[in-house]
Amino acid sequence: MISLRRIDHVSLRITGLEDASHRWCREFGLVERERDDHRVRLACDDEPFSLELLVGDAPGVEHVAYELRRSCTLEDARSHFEGLGVGYEERDGGLRVSDPEGNGVLVLPYREPESRWTPQARPARDQAVGHPRKLGHVNFLTAEISTGVEFYTQVLGMEVTDWLGSGGVWFNINGDHHVMALVDKGYSHFHHLAFDVVDVGQMRVALDHLGRHGRWLGWGPVRHGVGGNIASYVRIVEEECFVELYCDMEQLEAEREPRVWPDNRYSSNTWGPLPPRSYFRFDDAAVESERESLEMQGQSLPTEVI
Repeated sequence: MISLRRIDHVSLRITGLEDASHRWCREFGLVERERDDHRVRLACDDEPFSLELLVGDAPGVEHVAYELRRSCTLEDARSHFEGLGVGYEERDGGLRVSDPEGNGVLVLPYREPESRWTPQARPARDQAVGHPRKLGHVNFLTAEISTGVEFYTQVLGMEVTDWLGSGGVWFNINGDHHVMALVDKGYSHFHHLAFDVVDVGQMRVALDHLGRHGRWLGWGPVRHGVGGNIASYVRIVEEECFVELYCDMEQLEAEREPRVWPDNRYSSNTWGPLPPRSYFRFDDAAVESERESLEMQGQSLPTEVI
């Protein structure tokens, strides 16, 4: 069997290394750990890194990486994949597989932390004031939700936490409500990566800072019914995704059963409205609609041509 411990990092393709690294550090409080001519690795706190930026032909996600538990070796994972007939390749010290829609997943061996002290008790390194506490989860739009559930549970060993009707599913690998999610929108696209912040106060400061850098919210702040977290979704035009800043996520008990939430407004946002239609799109019309708040002014979002 395979057993994952935590999300390790997200790897995004970018078109300009220097600009992208500067943007992510300046806007989200990340710090640069290492770089070469083709990639840069950035950290939230004192982990090795949480975000990898790779030079590529077009923006998008290259892979999401997960770390194995101490009790599960890389050889265990290799045997697990071979037993299921799942193809893999050796990559960056781990095993890279692809989900049914071609999204890369990198499985890495357990890494002993430099310190086991709580974060506030560890000696400070080079973190910026107000940095996120950690990379917490990712979300993908999908056209293949049933095969996605089969892959992430059987191939990667995740557990289903919750369903939103039959069109959304959340997975866990530890005490956090979810480490990844799939939302059925009829096509595949990386939707967001999520940074954990301490509380709403830190989120407010971060959003003020991002607003001064020309960023805006596609949705939020909201209080999710599913997951319970307070969340704000910042549009990242350059990498064609969102960054979620979140806090107060539900922590799971050891023995639990997956829940099926009604697919309604309250399950998505106990505080108020559902997201605008642009929230699930990454085309120019959606970006302009959000930037200029056109839907709120009565201008309908044109139908996307996929």
